[in-house]
Parts: sequence; structure tokens; C-alpha cells
Amino acid sequence: MKVGFIGLGNVGGKLAGNLLRSGFELTVNDLDRDAAQPFLDRGARWGESPGQMAESVDLIITCLPNPAASAAVMEADDGILSGLSAGKMWAEMSTTDEAEVIRLGALVHAQGADPIDCPVSGGCHRAATGNISIFAGCERATFERALRVLKSMGRRILHTGPLGSASILKVVTNYLATANLLSLCEAMVTAKCTGMDLNTTFEAIRISSGTSFVHETESQVILNGSRDINFTMDLVVKDMSLFQAVAERAGVPLELAPLLLDIFKDGERRYGSREWSPNIVRRLEEACGVDILAPGFPAEMVDDEPEEPGYEVAVTGR
Repeated sequence: MKVGFIGLGNVGGKLAGNLLRSGFELTVNDLDRDAAQPFLDRGARWGESPGQMAESVDLIITCLPNPAASAAVMEADDGILSGLSAGKMWAEMSTTDEAEVIRLGALVHAQGADPIDCPVSGGCHRAATGNISIFAGCERATFERALRVLKSMGRRILHTGPLGSASILKVVTNYLATANLLSLCEAMVTAKCTGMDLNTTFEAIRISSGTSFVHETESQVILNGSRDINFTMDLVVKDMSLFQAVAERAGVPLELAPLLLDIFKDGERRYGSREWSPNIVRRLEEACGVDILAPGFPAEMVDDEPEEPGYEVAVTGR
């Protein structure tokens, strides 16, 4: 299967790299030609335009920073839609709005092609090893056609239902990660201010009912001081805003989510949109006059899970 990939950023570049090492014939494109050079050096082709790429491949993937960027790549005169035809597939791997991916999906269907929304979850360190999780919203037949490609990029592949369902679940899980992060910041600052050793605090949380994926990853780079998880404050604000929009359309009277969004908007104002998201802990460090630092923790996350082939996750009770 010939695959095209547009968007070679922190996550997209790692996913595209997994496709190359899995032996797929790959065509790439990015606004920054330099970002594509390592892939070209390893045998990928350069796509002159999204439309030309869509015409020459079986499956074209977009992994872009926001819904507006995806819409521009899809709907420009030489955009992806201009190159789609019967039998081709478009996979949206960006974190996007469910209503927007459904809108674009209808345009894809009109060209005779099949759309998939398939965002990833698990962090850049797992994207690099192919151990990241992938949600896929699409018709079952489309999912089965794309599964070999998805399994080459991620380990746990979940068919979530119709188009748009994966985007809903992605922002739901990102909301939970944000809630985990902010509660961990409050917990660690409180522990520090009561005289607790932070290495001991980390282990107490890790082995208890208070642990989480976010604690076992982001708490480590907070305590190291690098706060580097390749995810920035503006992306948290984007994802939280998408979650809030989904909930509002569903008539859910949110209480906690708006508060979390306001905290990160304040973090953006204080530290800049491109500050690493775990540095939201600085708000409490500054308020309490403490540093949440401890020896022995890594500056960045490295995936220590063994690599294994990707597989479809079974949904119990379905």
C-alpha cells in the first residue's frame, strides 16, 4: 500500500518514521522542507502538493496542529480533496473537532473515497517506538483496509465506531490527562510544603490508588525540572476547548473542565503559548515559594515498554 503523510511535527514525524521502517512506500510533505529531509534520505518521496500526493497514494494521512490547518490542506485548490477518487482513504491523525472531521468526511465521501479519524494517545516517547495507542472512527470495512498501516504506527488500535467517534474520545482522554496533571501539581506542592521528601512522595503516589499514566510520565519530568514532554500549553488549551465544545453540544453542564481551561489560559499568559505544559506547576511554585524538584528523574521520557506488533483492542461487552 502506498501511503502519503502530511505534517512531520513532534508526533507526525515519529509516526511517519514508523511507516518507513515498516517498509511502506511513503510520500511526505511539510511546510518546513527541512523537516522532511531525514525521511527523503531514508527513501521517502517528496510530495509537491497535497492533491498530487492524494492522487498517487492509496492512503493519505494528515497530522496537523489544529482543525484550521487540516481544513486548509484538504480544501485548497491543490488540496487533498482534488486528488481523491474511489478506493482511496484519508486518515486524520490530528486532534480535531468531531463536527469538523464529519464535515470534511462528507467531502471525502463525495469524491468516492473513505475517511477515518484516527488520533493517537500516549505521548511522543511512545509514538517513536510504535507503542502509542490509536483510536479509529470509520466504517468497519474501511478500518479493516487501513488496519495494517495503523498497526505499523501504533500498538493498541481501537475501532471506536463511526467517523467522529475517535475525535470525541481523544478529547475526552486529553481532558482526563489535563485533570490528572493539575491535580498532581497541587498534590506535589502540598507534599513539599508539609515537609515531605519528593522522591518518597513520587513513590507513594505511584504505588497507590492515586497513580495514573500522567503521574508515571509527566511527574518525572516535573521533578527533573525539564518539564519536557513535547506538548505545549497552547495545545492543552486547544484540546480542552475542543472537549468543552463537544460537551456543550451534548448539553452537559460542565463544572470542572471550565476551571481547568482557565488555569491553562492563565499559564499561557504568564509563561507563553509554547511553554511545556507540565510547567503549569510554576503557578503554584511561585505562589508558595518552593521548587518541585528531586534528584534521579529523567529530563525526557523514554519508552521502556518492549516493542511488539500492533493489534486491535477488543471491546468487552460489544
